[in-house]
Amino acid sequence: MANLNTDAIKRRTYDAIVIGSGISGGWAAKELTGKGLKTLVLERGREVKHVVDYPTAQLHPWELPNRGQMRSGVNEANPVVSKCYAFGEATEQFFVKDAEHPYVQEKPFDWIRGYQTGGKSLLWARQTQRWSKYDFEGPARDGFAVEWPISYDDLAPWYSYVEKFAGISGNRDGVAALPDGEFLPPHPMNCVEQYFSESMAKTFGGARPIIIGRCAHITQPQPIHLEQGRSKCAHRTLCERGCPLGGYFSSNASTLPWAAKTGKMTLRPHSVVHSIIYDEKKQKAVGVRVIDSNTKETEEFYAKIIFVNAAALNSNLILLNSTSNRFPNGLGNDNGLLGKYIAFHNYRATINANYEGYLDKTTEGRRPNSAYIPRFRNLLKQETDFLRGYASGFSANRGQRDDRNGWGEDLKTGILNPKLNDFWSVGSHMMGETIPKESNYVALDKDQRDPWGIPQLRISVDYDENDVKMTKDFFEQLTEMYTKAGFTNIRTNDSNRTPGLDIHEMGGVRMGKDPKTSLLNEWNQLHHCKNVFVTDGACMTSTATQNPSLTYMAFTARAADYAVKQLKAKNL
Repeated sequence: MANLNTDAIKRRTYDAIVIGSGISGGWAAKELTGKGLKTLVLERGREVKHVVDYPTAQLHPWELPNRGQMRSGVNEANPVVSKCYAFGEATEQFFVKDAEHPYVQEKPFDWIRGYQTGGKSLLWARQTQRWSKYDFEGPARDGFAVEWPISYDDLAPWYSYVEKFAGISGNRDGVAALPDGEFLPPHPMNCVEQYFSESMAKTFGGARPIIIGRCAHITQPQPIHLEQGRSKCAHRTLCERGCPLGGYFSSNASTLPWAAKTGKMTLRPHSVVHSIIYDEKKQKAVGVRVIDSNTKETEEFYAKIIFVNAAALNSNLILLNSTSNRFPNGLGNDNGLLGKYIAFHNYRATINANYEGYLDKTTEGRRPNSAYIPRFRNLLKQETDFLRGYASGFSANRGQRDDRNGWGEDLKTGILNPKLNDFWSVGSHMMGETIPKESNYVALDKDQRDPWGIPQLRISVDYDENDVKMTKDFFEQLTEMYTKAGFTNIRTNDSNRTPGLDIHEMGGVRMGKDPKTSLLNEWNQLHHCKNVFVTDGACMTSTATQNPSLTYMAFTARAADYAVKQLKAKNL
């Protein structure tokens, strides 16, 4: 019997365990297997294979049962996920329904999740901007949160590393607030977007640049992309259905198949992680406790290093639930800060207007991207009554209208012969940095449990006065810019939407220099349990204004490289 137990343990023992198969988990799998480690990847959802499990990717609108309209009652039964812009008849299979994985909203929070192989990397908006030195220096300069333990220079080579593999399109704009990267050819701006860019350059002397967005779409495949089996983006803009071309970066199309090719990866779907196992004699983590989502049986797997990449809030949950005599309040939580200082991006403000120039022109085809206005407020010095700043999207389209008056042949003729609008529609949305605060937190609910017996996550996250002032400033500054560009019929809108729909929740396991005020060190290691690494959104000390996924990728590749070196040096 002893031998049987030994054999069973040996079969469940790996060099490394990665919790989560989304954007950062896929990168951890790729890097660890690529460096020779036998790696177990745990995914709580079902398996979704690239191409074969994208059931709607090739369907025309008329081939969808309801022509793109959601079935009756679905939205009403899912008041949270149905708010997400990408949730629809063709994509619902990749979203967690509200009742499937319950959580407690101490304050209203729309938690959008994707539980399957690849996680939300199938659904993300694919915008990929680097942070600048001003972002890493922000907390220290402005006196909030804690100081970042690394600088932009520490991460810059890893940005380059992941950009080359993922395939990032963009223009080398020379904007200090948004460092250039290893770009594929950029998407073009249309004539009105280009006009706005040139107009703002003249008006503000280059202080408010308008550039084409940087995004994870292959515009010119390189050998490394062809080797992954990916090809040029076809501009279908059906991305959230899964892309059979691999035209945009996802774990399913890129990092996970790459890791599988090494023969070192074991992917285990339907594996809900209960907790990380801590050995008090060895003073380190030795494994992961998993509940099979189908059988509800508990199993344990063992490894020398563990990467936690379950997505920001679930990573918090797993660590909080990983209790022991040494860590009664959660793994690594000596300072009691685990789950606190959650932050997000403020997307609640939009502005729209008309432009009556270039009426002899329109656009043709689609573009999976938009123009972008990098942060310009409080960048070099504090200049407003609120901290930090915001970036913005910008897009222009001509639009068209059809005539639906009449009956029979007249109606058919009116619909089939739309006319261009006699103006361009232009618009921007705010992407504001929120300030991490101890009062914004997640915790384990003491009474309510999920279907697998794990405490539900209690979420208490909200806006503050800084966000309100920032929103007001966005309206004032963008109105000024639109007015100076000659835009008319300017309309502002504060949706007051609840936090969460940005799908950029961050923090709770923040990095820092001091173990008394942070959970992770400069290598994303838990200060008090060095063989556990957290490299998804949970590690973020502050949020900046950029879409965060590219930074998660760079953090993960950097941490995996360090972890393997430390493992080989027998320091872990």
